[in-house]
Amino acid sequence: MGRDGFALLDAIDDAFAPAWLGEIPSVGILRRAWSEQYHRDAEGVRWREGKDLPPARERLSSPHDADAHYGIKRGAGWCGYKVHLSETCEPEAPHLITNVETTNATVNDTEVTATVHQRMAVRELAPDEHVVDSGYITAAHILAARQDHDIDLIGPVGLDTNHGGRDPQTPDLTQAAFTTDWEAKKVTCPQGASSVSWSQQRKASGTPLVRVHFAIADCDPCPLRARCTKAANGKWGRSLTLLPQDQQKILEQRRAEQQTDAWKERYDTRAGVEGTISQAVRRTRLRRTPYRGQDKTHLANLLSATVLNIIRADAWLNGTPLGTTRTSHLARLTLAA
Repeated sequence: MGRDGFALLDAIDDAFAPAWLGEIPSVGILRRAWSEQYHRDAEGVRWREGKDLPPARERLSSPHDADAHYGIKRGAGWCGYKVHLSETCEPEAPHLITNVETTNATVNDTEVTATVHQRMAVRELAPDEHVVDSGYITAAHILAARQDHDIDLIGPVGLDTNHGGRDPQTPDLTQAAFTTDWEAKKVTCPQGASSVSWSQQRKASGTPLVRVHFAIADCDPCPLRARCTKAANGKWGRSLTLLPQDQQKILEQRRAEQQTDAWKERYDTRAGVEGTISQAVRRTRLRRTPYRGQDKTHLANLLSATVLNIIRADAWLNGTPLGTTRTSHLARLTLAA
């Protein structure tokens, strides 16, 4: 197949071939697909594999739609796009969709949060509170939402898990057990030992962070070592990774808040968007698009949201109550038992 494709492209590029052949869109798709998927050299034609392939976000995934890309989420894969819906959730008002974002399927949810806030702010629809799931929130997002748009971004941040709790009776020491002196650039452990290394670093994504190390001489004789670190490199003991000071403080505050019943009750509001996604899928077939290209697909998603808003406004004006959560037949049998 690879050799046949190159033979066709060679014939199109031949000096005696009509020039217009190379301008056909499908020929451009063929040329791109073959350059991304095959090697051709003195040894012949062979597949590109693994890291030799272009990044998924740039690689052609379908000859029928050059904008579509292959994405994976929770183990499920698809070729196409992602749609991100935002809606109002006041209990005494109709729940209307206020923003629709259509993105490349390889775009992480966390990359969309700032864009959503900017879009809503431009249209003067920015909420006082924005409730999102864990995929859309980081400490940097919470800080930026407050500073840029006066939005309180509510959602669960990642837990401080350290290296995992092995014994519930003697849980591992998380970052919360350590005291950080940002001015002195020192961290003190629960046993009173101070860190011996503090370095400014960056993730591959560009996110700044602080890497802190404790001396192995302090950690080895410590009675809490088994609960604190498994370090065995002979130089450092316990290590900590901290965000910039303002983000780290927000992260620690949110981790404490989200353990409370009051915060959990406040966050329950987010469950409503699952009903919106379900309604969009059932009423407008949101998971399938008959269009090619991200722009047309986004327009279709906007029209789907408009349809749902009309349905909801009509239901509100006519006093139709919100639907309840569907209980499956299996769940009914369980409840009956």
